[in-house]
Amino acid sequence: MIKGQDITLIAESSTTRTEWSLVGGGEVLEHAFTSGLNPFFMSRREISHSIRLELPSAFFKRRWNHVYFYGAGCSGPEKNKIIEGSLVAQFKSPVTVMSDLLGAARGLLVREPGLACILGTGSNSCLYDGNEIVKNVPALGFILGDEGSGAALGRVFLGDALKGLAPKELTEAFFDKYKVTRAEVLDAVLNNPAATRNLRSYSFFLSEHLDSAYVHDMIAHEFSRFFERNVAQYDYKSYPVNFVGSVATTYSDILLEVAHDFGATVRKIILSSMPGLVAYHTSE
Repeated sequence: MIKGQDITLIAESSTTRTEWSLVGGGEVLEHAFTSGLNPFFMSRREISHSIRLELPSAFFKRRWNHVYFYGAGCSGPEKNKIIEGSLVAQFKSPVTVMSDLLGAARGLLVREPGLACILGTGSNSCLYDGNEIVKNVPALGFILGDEGSGAALGRVFLGDALKGLAPKELTEAFFDKYKVTRAEVLDAVLNNPAATRNLRSYSFFLSEHLDSAYVHDMIAHEFSRFFERNVAQYDYKSYPVNFVGSVATTYSDILLEVAHDFGATVRKIILSSMPGLVAYHTSE
């Protein structure tokens, strides 16, 4: 690390995982992953504890020029202050906290206008003008919304499996793979603050069974719901539609099928917003 160089710390956090990059001179100097940091589910103390224990020591070597944090749950001043207080205490540097949706938009489009969508543990969407979000259909969380997300896919599949509606061989394969009982699955979902993470984790079982008509049709139906209830509320035929997230990349073929059915033009499907965020913050 070059002494005296202005170095910016950029973090992008979903409910599941946080990606960190130290950037100086237009290059990534250090890169790491830690657990997700969401102020809806974690206290300031818990966030600080996670950062201090999980980040490598190189991230604490000196005061950084600025810390930019884009995170799930960072939807307003009250929640943002929880993250901000923790980051200031850990890094002793100026901090700006923004939503994961703005991070997705800047990561996908950098400084170009377009539609940016998240399909990961949760789902969200927005119209972006090249710098800020100008329209957003509320995500509403996995109970009222989050269509097409890992949490939604896990919820639908587990509901079908437990009600005997999923194919028997799939249900048996699921319980054999995860070595859990029905009671343990219900506890992981109904009595756990990390329910969305658990649902997302279980949902990736589906990626091993894409040859099943049930799996293909169920995922396509959830993606159609995402388009109907979110994308279709924008003038989506006038802009490229872009996706970031583990669900979008894992099931990209099905996502493209659904987008074609809606007449949407998909430009990007990527796993991480970080390369675009680095480009955004080094092009200022």
